[in-house]
Amino acid sequence: MYAMKSGAIHEVVRAAAMPLTDDVHGYDPLLELIGDARYVLLGEASHGTHEFYRRRCEITRRLIMEKGFTIVAVEADWPDAYRVNKYVRGVDGGTEAIEALDGFKRFPTWMWRNTDVLEFIGWLHDYNDALPAGRPRTGFYGLDLYSLYTSIEAVIAYLDRVDPEAAQRARYRYGCFEDYGEDNQAYGYASSFSLDLSCEEDVVAQLVELQRRQSEYAGRDGRLAEDEYFFAEQNARLVRDAEEYYRTMFRGHDISWNLRDSHMARSLEALMEHIAARDGDARVAVWAHNSHLGDARATEMGERGELNLGQLVRVHHDDAVLIGFSTYDGTVTAANNWDEPPARRQVRPALPGSYEELFHRSGAGDVLLNLRDESPLRAALLDRRLERAIGVIYRPRTERISHYFHASMPQQFDAVLHIDHTRAVEPLERPVGWSHHEEVPETFPSGL
Repeated sequence: MYAMKSGAIHEVVRAAAMPLTDDVHGYDPLLELIGDARYVLLGEASHGTHEFYRRRCEITRRLIMEKGFTIVAVEADWPDAYRVNKYVRGVDGGTEAIEALDGFKRFPTWMWRNTDVLEFIGWLHDYNDALPAGRPRTGFYGLDLYSLYTSIEAVIAYLDRVDPEAAQRARYRYGCFEDYGEDNQAYGYASSFSLDLSCEEDVVAQLVELQRRQSEYAGRDGRLAEDEYFFAEQNARLVRDAEEYYRTMFRGHDISWNLRDSHMARSLEALMEHIAARDGDARVAVWAHNSHLGDARATEMGERGELNLGQLVRVHHDDAVLIGFSTYDGTVTAANNWDEPPARRQVRPALPGSYEELFHRSGAGDVLLNLRDESPLRAALLDRRLERAIGVIYRPRTERISHYFHASMPQQFDAVLHIDHTRAVEPLERPVGWSHHEEVPETFPSGL
């Protein structure tokens, strides 16, 4: 299947691999690869691995301190992450780091309520606080669209402060969702059968009215008013896009996936424009799963007609660097079923023929692999292989079906950090049984 024999490929990987050390210069080759890029997308091969979070945080710290990055944009809901943003930028006086994470109440809470994120936002708060007056502070923002009802509440709360009459109109429009008891899927199921049940016109009308009043609302009290307006407008955009997402989710996975990643891409562009207008420059570190950040055109996803955030960023921006993560085995924090408590699960050794198994067999250990340059390494890895993706659900007994897909990693990413043996991320609240694991023999979506 592959033009080069396994032994020869192992030699190429060993020769090209750069060890991931823990000293201050450990990421120097990666920072050199990033150069002057304004978009740095940092992935993860699971939603529950400590080393992915830790190294992503360490790389982001260096981007902030050495390259002037002022945006951390994550695979999380906008209003939940904005609570963290206010904390790290010192807008909410007296709030503690752990309280800033209180907004993350929706499953899977451990994605953001974990010890690695807690440590990072504590550091970012202190870093921002020590900056001289007038220097741009780095913010923390969400790109996802699941927070339909929380965003509705945020829009109404904003309008209650700046325009009570407009708030009443917003309540009337968003009242379209009241019959579904904050059950997003119930709305999607009902509206997919009858366009008469759709709230589309109402959410579009609300967004249009808010945008029409932008100059009036955002121009009242300088930068603070502009930021508050942008927060509200982004919530209104999210409600519009979330309504369409839930309305179409029963029509096919590819449709809803594309809507979600397109929303994340639009949110990222709006955020970059807002920060650039406010601070004079904008550079972003994006945190999300490999499946969102690796170019979908190099994977089975693209063959199915799916696109993703990494592809859209790469198409529209030459100065983007896409960085993936992988592991061979270890443990992971994941659930057996959607909306169930997480457990610390054993990650099985990677399947033969996969990228992860190839990196492990090379004996290189924890390494950085530069896949951008035309090199023997890129040529050796170019043919498609299996690649593993663990979301918030882990199904080890159906691992091949549930967690593997074919991809060309050098076309998917500019660089990959392979950590051979990893351990589970630690939730801030460990449920009973977190330290135990079990394997369930049925297939389930991977929850990326």
